[in-house]
Amino acid sequence: MTDSIQPHIEILLVGMNGDLRGKRIPLSAQKKVWDGTVRLPSSTQSLDIWGDDNDDITGLSLSIGDPDGICIPDKRSLTPMPWGPEGAVQVLSTMHEMDGTPAFMDPRAILAALLKRFEERGLTPVVATELEFYVVEDDWRETGKPRPPAKLTYRDEPNGFQLYDMSAVDALNDYLQTVRHWAQLQNLPADATTAEFGPGQFEINLLHRPDALAAADDCIYLKRVAEQAARKHGLKSTCMAKPYADQAGSGLHVHASIIDRDGNNVLDAKGDDPVRLKSVCAGMLKTMRDAQLIFAPFANSYRRFQPGSFAPVDIDWGFGHRGTAVRIPDANGPAARIEHRVAGADANPYLLLTAILGGMLIGLDQTLDPGPATEPGKEPPAGTNRLTHDFLTAVEDFSTSPFIKDVFGERYQKLYGDTKRKEAITYLRTVSSFDYQTYLPRI
Repeated sequence: MTDSIQPHIEILLVGMNGDLRGKRIPLSAQKKVWDGTVRLPSSTQSLDIWGDDNDDITGLSLSIGDPDGICIPDKRSLTPMPWGPEGAVQVLSTMHEMDGTPAFMDPRAILAALLKRFEERGLTPVVATELEFYVVEDDWRETGKPRPPAKLTYRDEPNGFQLYDMSAVDALNDYLQTVRHWAQLQNLPADATTAEFGPGQFEINLLHRPDALAAADDCIYLKRVAEQAARKHGLKSTCMAKPYADQAGSGLHVHASIIDRDGNNVLDAKGDDPVRLKSVCAGMLKTMRDAQLIFAPFANSYRRFQPGSFAPVDIDWGFGHRGTAVRIPDANGPAARIEHRVAGADANPYLLLTAILGGMLIGLDQTLDPGPATEPGKEPPAGTNRLTHDFLTAVEDFSTSPFIKDVFGERYQKLYGDTKRKEAITYLRTVSSFDYQTYLPRI
């Protein structure tokens, strides 16, 4: 048997940008995985979007000898890899320091630490995610830009908006069936699959989990399934927030409720004024600008926030209103919950849930007033603040926020903020084709 077809186990770490890094180990040597002896440089989780460790900024790599960390696997996340050789499996891990403590920059560890705060209060978040993504032709490396799958175009032009269009689902049925089958093999709680506005854009809903860490694992695995299935069918999937200038962006919506030790939904208004629901909304709205860098982590992310689209631009809330940043789909009964609609599909699900649940926790510990709800067909109430459209502004809001310092930790706030500041400044320094096309002939 050759190395290329040997069954193996991949032990995976989640990076700052939601990327997966790790090691591929023959199944015959998997004991080292379960013994917790697999090591990687701890700086693996400080890499920026280009894969640079930025030691001059962080001081976490060569300047201190680039020390190892220990990858501790989470057995609950062990799943098959149907795109690999028969018997291949994958498992998510959390980076630990050599003394056994979770690494301050591991996204899974950051979320787990916040969940302990809920546990101390006898509460458990119940979370579901809705992931939107695009499928594009696989010639993007040659052309330098994405284009919709040929089956969804006429003379290379999109057939129009495809929202809930079953013919679009049928056209890419082979791909979507592979996604569905592989999700089932991995026990991902995938529910509905729908065609969204953009050509080749789809949404897959994941069912609620009374375990936010597992819900984030589901989301990261779904992204990988979508990517690997696209490769199988000669396509590419992308979770860029805005891959096309003139088409809808892709979001990552989060539904969340809170249950107590007896399994009761503490957000259930029971037909009365939804005081607690509104208070958790207020907590999220209060912290939304501070956390926008988590919801929109890249320069491209800010192209999604456009007036007149389903991506919110105001820091507002409403009952059943899909144009608001925070929506209350149900106020009564076991399904009482909030829907957070700000994040793009490019968000790191672990950091995203940390930010959302951190805001909700403020609203649980206090009784806050979110102000008047935004009503359908009307402008947000006077005085409503707005999200920023500027990447660098979001970096500065994040880097100076007491809320971020408390929820993510001071060291991670600095690491993430400094790394993203470099990315934002690099973006600002880049002269684009738009600059040349618009200004060179005229100025």
